[in-house]
Amino acid sequence: MGQSGDFPFDIEDVVHLLNLHIRRQCCDGVYTNCPFCGDSRGKMKVCYEKNVWRCNYCGQSGGMLSLYAKFKRLASNSDAFHEICGSIQNGTLYDKPKQNKAPAEAHTVTDRAENPVIHRTLSALLDMLALSDRHRLHLTQVRGLTDEQIQRSGYKSTPPFCMCESLTSRLIKQGYTVKGVPGFYQRDGRWTMNFSTKTAGIIIPLRGVNGTVHGFQIRPDVPLCDDKGKPGAKYINFSSSGKPMGVSSGSSAHFTGDPFSRVVYVTEGPLKADIAHYLTGRTFAAVMGVNNTAPLDMLFALLSENGAQKIIEAVDMDKFRNVHVNRGVFAMYRMAKKHEMSFERLTWNPNYKGIDDWLLALRNRKKGEEENLMNFKRRYLYGLCTLGDIEKDAEKWRASDETITLPEFLGFSDREYELYLRKDYEGLERRLSASRRNLPFRIYQLKFTEESPTKAFAFSGIAALHKAGYEQPPAEDYSMVYDGVFQCAEDDAESTVLRMIFRRYNDDLPDDYPGRSIAPSDVIELYDGGKSRYFYCDVNGFCRVDFSPTSTVED
Repeated sequence: MGQSGDFPFDIEDVVHLLNLHIRRQCCDGVYTNCPFCGDSRGKMKVCYEKNVWRCNYCGQSGGMLSLYAKFKRLASNSDAFHEICGSIQNGTLYDKPKQNKAPAEAHTVTDRAENPVIHRTLSALLDMLALSDRHRLHLTQVRGLTDEQIQRSGYKSTPPFCMCESLTSRLIKQGYTVKGVPGFYQRDGRWTMNFSTKTAGIIIPLRGVNGTVHGFQIRPDVPLCDDKGKPGAKYINFSSSGKPMGVSSGSSAHFTGDPFSRVVYVTEGPLKADIAHYLTGRTFAAVMGVNNTAPLDMLFALLSENGAQKIIEAVDMDKFRNVHVNRGVFAMYRMAKKHEMSFERLTWNPNYKGIDDWLLALRNRKKGEEENLMNFKRRYLYGLCTLGDIEKDAEKWRASDETITLPEFLGFSDREYELYLRKDYEGLERRLSASRRNLPFRIYQLKFTEESPTKAFAFSGIAALHKAGYEQPPAEDYSMVYDGVFQCAEDDAESTVLRMIFRRYNDDLPDDYPGRSIAPSDVIELYDGGKSRYFYCDVNGFCRVDFSPTSTVED
């Protein structure tokens, strides 16, 4: 697209004509809400210098004519040009309220410093800062990191606003360069840093393949809100763009692990990548936004030279319902192919959004937790143990401080306990088996294809299904993944059976089960007695639905 000299207007005029909501200024333009994907956090950058725009959330971009044509739903850029010129002739733009300009000093910009300079300065700054007890507790108790891992990654707490100038002065006196380093700028002629009370939180260093620090990301204690008061950005980059002598944080990828690994996982967010690396020992890269994939080009080129053979995408599970996220995943695929590496999509238990959430849950979960709360009889009825395990339970009772009797501990009736004391195990087995039923059931899960890679209600509750325009789950979007028999107590309510099926087919999946862990949006059919009942997996339990399956179990 040509510069403003080629047209009787520029992209700033287009922003005014379309009345776009400007959220904030930057050194070469503004950030606005995106009128195309509806994001209201100011993710769309409009560059006045180059007359171009791009939404960092949905990935749409173009020049000033395409912005106008797309917004107005015109047939061509030529139509946009003539309509904008018509607005000029009608005087629409002559008295436009120009953007409030900051003092001339605010437009004084500087070049970004070299990476070694940025690394030295930001590393020295980290050495001056501490990690608050509150933030350490979050990283250890919620995020599952150890103190040694926290120290290795360099996480710190943001300093108070009142200390920004003095800390910057200390850096300069110690010989570190702050000019051109992201986050540093001049206020009233003195160097300072762009930390504030509003963005106080945890500093997450962004590192390159060689371990050098090339920027910070901040996890604010209180997520920033959009113009409607809804929670917006949970993470922000440490930047001084748009401030006197400030520079942008730039666009880069984060890396943790072995630079010569043959397999590299890619996720969104440096903290998520660090946690996943520590929990698995695998090598991870992270982008700052799922559609901000441009930095991966240089990274993938380097990794390929280092011997990497496969890229595994580990973006959050909303990639299966969010077309914008899926678009970013496809961009990763094209980039991996460009650098002659294979590409694989990673899925996990859909009950957990991020790979870090899932890995933490696996580590923290007590295996057989619910089964341990069951007495012997209940476990036997569910097929979780055999009669040969009865003496183990009896020994457990003898070694415990239980105040209940052994029959109560085992869950036995008087007659069942009598058979146990007589060691009439055949009689006991017949009596227990008479209290058990075999319930046929089927599991249906959403199918994803290249033609239909996302479903708006995937892995979401019944409310999301209705919001997507469905009164009932669309059977044509599902495949039956399992047809089996579930052992349960004769008198169990359907809600109990469904809960136990949910637990049985999660994470530690049976060898003969080919499907995913049961999660919201799945449908379970109970069909004993020739009568089928269908249940939609909601976020908290199951709800009865109408369903008309036509598929059979997939190979």
